[in-house]
Amino acid sequence: MFIGEYNHSIDVKGRVSVPAKFRETLGSSFIITKGLDNCLFIYPQNEWAVLEKKLKQLPMTNKDARAFVRFFFAGASECELDNQGRIRIPNNLREHAHLEKEAVIIGVATRIEVWSHDEWRDYNDNANLSYDEIASRMEEMGI
Repeated sequence: MFIGEYNHSIDVKGRVSVPAKFRETLGSSFIITKGLDNCLFIYPQNEWAVLEKKLKQLPMTNKDARAFVRFFFAGASECELDNQGRIRIPNNLREHAHLEKEAVIIGVATRIEVWSHDEWRDYNDNANLSYDEIASRMEEMGI
């Protein structure tokens, strides 16, 4: 399980260190793709397979389903850690997440999210709902 928040620099080659606590669970090969809310999602192969299966079951006749599947698969790239525990984030994904110099890497149970420092700050500062309102809505979903 991925948990926690870590700040890392992005080097001139677009590489960022993956927190040591995440590396073992992540495995030697994993998938990085466009995420929601202007971030990137990183999935271990086993979690990607679960998501892939669900996405493949969406009806191809539904326009929104096709768009959602395209979003995740077209932006996806298989990655590996280098000897120093870094990943090179492809240009198209760095552009999607507005990643330049500083990244915030967070654990979200089954996946890792990579945020630009500014996007993460804005997300936390400008949430449309208060945490009390979010908690109330989660209760409606049975959580």
